[in-house]
Amino acid sequence: MNTPTYGSNVERKDIPAAYQWNIHDIYSTQKEWEKACAVLKELIPELETCKGKLNKPAVLLQALQLRDRLSKEIDKIYAYARLQQDADNGDTNAQSLSGKAEGILASYYNAVSFIDSEVTSLPKDQIEQLQNSPLFSDYDFYLKNLERMREHVLPAEQEAILAQSQLATGTGATAFRALVSADIEFPAIKDGNGNDTIVSEGCYMLNMSSEDRILRKNSFTGLMDTYRHYRNTLAATLTGTCRSRYFYARVRGYNNTMEASLAEENIPVILYDNLIQTVHDNLKPLHEYIALKKETLGYDELHPYDLYVPLSHEGENSFAFTFEEACETVKNALQPLGKAYIETLQKGMTEGWIDIYENKGKRSGAYSWGVYGVHPFVLLNYQPRYNSISTLAHELGHSLHSYFSNRAQPYAKSDYSIFCAEVASTTNENLLLEYLLANADKTQKIFLLNQFLEAVRTTVYRQVQFAEFEKYIHDKITAGESLQAEALEQYWLESNRMYYGPALAVDQELGSEWSRIPHFYTPFYVYKYATGYSAATAFSEAILNETENRKLPDTQDNGETESMMNTIQPGSAVEKYLAFLHAGGSDYSLDILKKAGVDLNTPKPVQVTLEKFTRKLNELKELL
Repeated sequence: MNTPTYGSNVERKDIPAAYQWNIHDIYSTQKEWEKACAVLKELIPELETCKGKLNKPAVLLQALQLRDRLSKEIDKIYAYARLQQDADNGDTNAQSLSGKAEGILASYYNAVSFIDSEVTSLPKDQIEQLQNSPLFSDYDFYLKNLERMREHVLPAEQEAILAQSQLATGTGATAFRALVSADIEFPAIKDGNGNDTIVSEGCYMLNMSSEDRILRKNSFTGLMDTYRHYRNTLAATLTGTCRSRYFYARVRGYNNTMEASLAEENIPVILYDNLIQTVHDNLKPLHEYIALKKETLGYDELHPYDLYVPLSHEGENSFAFTFEEACETVKNALQPLGKAYIETLQKGMTEGWIDIYENKGKRSGAYSWGVYGVHPFVLLNYQPRYNSISTLAHELGHSLHSYFSNRAQPYAKSDYSIFCAEVASTTNENLLLEYLLANADKTQKIFLLNQFLEAVRTTVYRQVQFAEFEKYIHDKITAGESLQAEALEQYWLESNRMYYGPALAVDQELGSEWSRIPHFYTPFYVYKYATGYSAATAFSEAILNETENRKLPDTQDNGETESMMNTIQPGSAVEKYLAFLHAGGSDYSLDILKKAGVDLNTPKPVQVTLEKFTRKLNELKELL
């Protein structure tokens, strides 16, 4: 089967309905959407009647239930509008719907802002009584979490002032985005054939994976030198963001920004420190990988602009699957998760969840968007290559996480945390990789092993390097210092020398890289990539080990193996993992993961990931 040819020059109307998501699963018509908006606008003022009365359990329950009702409908209203806009940003009707939805959303947030402050002002014993009341069973974790945060929630008047100050104190991040996306002009560069070309944030990573080394070098120096030209301004914007976050942390009674940021999801500071230390203790395999890359590519010196070059392009061509072939491959790879999972996966692939191909005006990239009471929606821009197959598995991992949690949990407990968000998606990626490796020839294995090693390098090692940099800069702010560009550059160069080892020639231009990382404007976020990936690796390793142990010898296989795989054993790794998918936001992230068999309070999940990195590195060495 040949993959249909769609792209940025194809109008949305020319994409067959079978390749589009079914937006009408949310509302059957736009008229129905407009009716929902009108009803919602009438309901929002009803919250006002509860203000100042939440000390009465009946009124509190009424307010929480009304809040959920409004929020569920707003989720649908907003999704109906934004999904259409993301599918075609040139659709003026979708733009209009999105604007209207955003206005309703703002009204909703204003209307519910009093609830948390009023609840935390209730006596502790009253909140405990409410937690234990069957009437509040949907809200027991919400109340428990609010009680935990009690000392950091300010009186309503002060909360209102802080809310109003957010716009003014967000200037650092706003200035960074404006400078990078609008004002900075990157230079014209030459490729290896002497042709004029461009470098920008949009094409930088594409250039970095090119086989043209001159293009890579010129892209690297062109981009980094441009950022260095603005280094003092960028140090000032980062200082502004760090200081504003420190201000909010201190006002709320935290010692520093790290403590405040991690407290949002009840993550202990020691977990963050242990993550960095565990990676420090396991830098040797990364050093060996960089040395192998240098040797395999045959360079006298390996430079930062060589890091993203695949060790082999040959194996990738054999994964030029059609979308239908990709779906079958993903289903086969995820068989260990059992019959119920695969049946739901099949629904997602065939019942209007996925918007598959690129069209004119469509948002780039991919995502999964869960809609409570409906089903998730997946945006893809599918191409016949391995990355698209992996992306399909990844986004459907998110989708089934949302699907199962939404059906197992009441609305108030359905939304899983950001800390847990990447676990299900990356577990799917790992299962896909292992399935393909088990059925690959030598060339394909080299390609796939390289894909895995790069994933760990960029998602665990590199993100922990970023996390360590964040700790450094926020410690400076806590000590009352500002961030100086020259000091940041020197720190960044030394950090890269430590992480990548002697095989990497650390060029001076790399010192500017810190200044282009947008994640630093959302403090203490990037470590979640590393913990999420590590949890996913621990899950997939346990599931595959259990699967292997349950298989029967080939001589006894008369359909019995398949039957065993469709039976989830009580207490098994698969049952625990599926329980994680159904848990939603019913407890703290670390506790949900621990119940499922992954304890991130210990170094073990990260160690499992880095041990797997070492094993796969040794496999690659053998093949090469």
